[in-house]
Amino acid sequence: MQVDDALLTKLEKLSFLKVSDDKRGEILNQLSEIVSFVDNLSELNTDGVDDKFAMNNASTFLREDVASCNTSINESILKHAPLSGDNFFIVPKIIE
Repeated sequence: MQVDDALLTKLEKLSFLKVSDDKRGEILNQLSEIVSFVDNLSELNTDGVDDKFAMNNASTFLREDVASCNTSINESILKHAPLSGDNFFIVPKIIE
């Protein structure tokens, strides 16, 4: 993949970021290095490697999914609100 000024302009638009003209060359070089590194990874032979490969055989610890409510947390948060009622924040109406 070629990293050029057109691609950087597109990335700026997608990320809502603005890259200054004096930094463009540096960023283009860094992006090119990143892309070439990822290209090197694609050359690895992964035939015969299980797609669920992990470094150890331990499974992920699972816990029981139980709903709970700690009202002291709610109360401590709401006490800092300018207005609250019935365990909710009261805010000005913004849609008329």
